[in-house]
Amino acid sequence: MRIDAAARRAGRTRADITLIGVSKTHPASAIRAAYDAGLRHFGENRVQEWEGKRAQVVLLPGAVWHLIGHLQANKAGRAAKIFDCVDSVDDFALAERLRRAWSEVDRPCTDVVPKLRVLIEVRVAEEVTKNGVTVAELPALADRVAALHQLELAGLMCIPPFLEDAELVRPYFRKLREARDALAARLGRELPVLSMGMSHDFAVAIEEGATEVRVGTALFGAREASGIHEGAR
Repeated sequence: MRIDAAARRAGRTRADITLIGVSKTHPASAIRAAYDAGLRHFGENRVQEWEGKRAQVVLLPGAVWHLIGHLQANKAGRAAKIFDCVDSVDDFALAERLRRAWSEVDRPCTDVVPKLRVLIEVRVAEEVTKNGVTVAELPALADRVAALHQLELAGLMCIPPFLEDAELVRPYFRKLREARDALAARLGRELPVLSMGMSHDFAVAIEEGATEVRVGTALFGAREASGIHEGAR
């Protein structure tokens, strides 16, 4: 398997890598089929689309639901209640809305209060059509997000330019890893998650340190093209 081979080339193991199957635009039946085949992490791009599918699959034991697309602030409350992870935070006001909504979610009383896992999305190239903070803006945002006790800042995510030659994407993956390492040193704690790499370039991303890869087309087949911000191809 390509994930295994890439991990070996990087001196890592398959267990180091989480495969997120990007199921946006695909029906709940496709999610169930992937789950039956062993997949446990799924990525959706839109709050509204996931709201329409989740009732059919949300009770699958052990499944983890990621929001990987750009989140509008006015939908943050809904997102916090239906996703386990929000992997595209790029603004403190958005993080604060997620914190507030997460604190209002009804859950069983336990000694351990769960946190909503979030990643900060970083714009690793000068593409005005992409969301995310710049590397220069990252430390200030991370300082504030890390102080929100209801959120677990676990790491960083990026969507680099789409280039047919995956080797040309390598510098962008390296840039995110270096930004993560510098940020972890600044915060004085680990940031274990690097979410980067899609169907055509995830092997290079793994070689550069990815811990999560977002794969859609290679798992579920082609989807209709759209102009929306995408978390994977």
